[in-house]
Amino acid sequence: MLTRARAWLRQDPDAETRDELAGIITRAAGGDAAALADLDDRFGSRLAFGTAGLRGALGAGSNRMNRVLVSQAAAGFAAYLRTRASGTPTVVIGYDGRRNSRRFALDSAELFAGAGLRAVLLPRLLPTPVLAFAVRHLQADAGVMVTASHNPPNDNGYKVYLGGDDHGSQIVSPADAEIAAEIQRIADAGDIGALPRSDGYEIASEEIVDAYIAATAAVAPAPLGVQEMRWVYTAMHGVGWETFSRVVKKAGYPAPRVVDEQRDPDPTFRTVAFPNPEEPGAMDLAFERARVADAEFVVANDPDADRLAVAIPDAAAEGGWRRLTGNEVGLLLGWRAARAAEGAAGASLACSLVSSPGLGAIAESYGLGFHETLTGFKWISRAPGMVFGFEEALGYLVNPDTVRDKDGISAAIAMLGLAAEARGRDATIADLLDELGERIGRFASGQVSIRVDDLTVIGALMSSLRATPPAAFGARAVEVAEDLAAGVTGAPVGDVLRYRLADGSRVIVRPSGTEPKLKVYIDARADTPDAARDAVAELESAVRALLDERS
Repeated sequence: MLTRARAWLRQDPDAETRDELAGIITRAAGGDAAALADLDDRFGSRLAFGTAGLRGALGAGSNRMNRVLVSQAAAGFAAYLRTRASGTPTVVIGYDGRRNSRRFALDSAELFAGAGLRAVLLPRLLPTPVLAFAVRHLQADAGVMVTASHNPPNDNGYKVYLGGDDHGSQIVSPADAEIAAEIQRIADAGDIGALPRSDGYEIASEEIVDAYIAATAAVAPAPLGVQEMRWVYTAMHGVGWETFSRVVKKAGYPAPRVVDEQRDPDPTFRTVAFPNPEEPGAMDLAFERARVADAEFVVANDPDADRLAVAIPDAAAEGGWRRLTGNEVGLLLGWRAARAAEGAAGASLACSLVSSPGLGAIAESYGLGFHETLTGFKWISRAPGMVFGFEEALGYLVNPDTVRDKDGISAAIAMLGLAAEARGRDATIADLLDELGERIGRFASGQVSIRVDDLTVIGALMSSLRATPPAAFGARAVEVAEDLAAGVTGAPVGDVLRYRLADGSRVIVRPSGTEPKLKVYIDARADTPDAARDAVAELESAVRALLDERS
């Protein structure tokens, strides 16, 4: 590993990671066991380029996010695009407010331009949905977004989109493997200093941002009489506020009460343990602001604003506020889309296979098509005839004609429209959930997640469940156990285990694609909300007991 580390050090253009690595090499050369183990972790493998691009902790080494790795990725992606495009490929680059995001974006722009591509850098740090929009708006061949979304502060990532026949969606197989092969070829060639660079890239005009704002405001223009609506917004220390506030104003909604401590970009995410609205405690400051403002609801984006969380007053909840699940928000937005699309030929709703089956019930109720896909918007966005898509992890696609990825800003505008419509008849978001339940039945969902330090733990658990499928979860018998990796009729192929229970409930197990987690998704349907929630609670306890037993 010392030889590999020294070769890496010689080509590293970043003073911070050079100093970091030089110190480790010195200690390792002296026989320090911890330093040798650190080198093995940093250089024993390489961050894999997959359909989610790259994502990992910042630091020196092939198994970290750094300027060497990003340069290799950019040069490899450029080579891939040159073989794919008939003329000069155009690629758009965006970046968020995380550590090194702008530097990685600049390296990419210089390397794309040096490789003979037309490289267009967005004018400043902006939300991920603006980049996804720009790929389609500019009719670009590709897009790159430097972001790690809602990951911990020391992470960063490199997210890739393709234009043309892919319509600005994230990449899927086999493109990921083909790009990865080009990246590996660049890495094997050696010094990134030999790669051609150019400052001949373009800085995109504000017209792109203005066009995104106009298109997003048009998703749900404010009706008359909403100026007294009281609501709270938090950007979770990310890049959402500047763009979102302009969309809100253009759409005609009243300005929210803002969580000032979390309004502006801060790469340390200092007020939260994890900058993810799903995590316990992440929305506490928003709830505090809502109580003071006597707000009607809370809206939150994650740091790159591609996800949306919504919370409502609930006297039964701790602190008087409850965050809606991603499924609850997804079903409300799906209901909105279904009402608008009712009777449209070929129109469909889509969600990931771990999201609520309630969306299928909505589609059936309104005579629309329905598609279940593998997790991730790279799959959801490709569903035929899709007018709305979502995944339970707070991701929603409400305007597929302009953005082919989850978009927390346009989804927030759609939710403002629903809240305003309900308010106009003295109803609330909670009332909307009840009305939907009356139409399609009462659905409830839950999730059990296990975060690990050693990814082999997840593999061992999946192997155990495959070798000996559970016969029951608590008192609820398993009627059908399905391994989607082996192929199941009507279902996409993936590393997913699905259990259909005799009482109509469902349990799905899969490894996370972006975090070191095993995730278990639980869904139940009942005649009353309480019965559905009780079923989910019982299944959550049973799942935890099973995983403890198999660990």
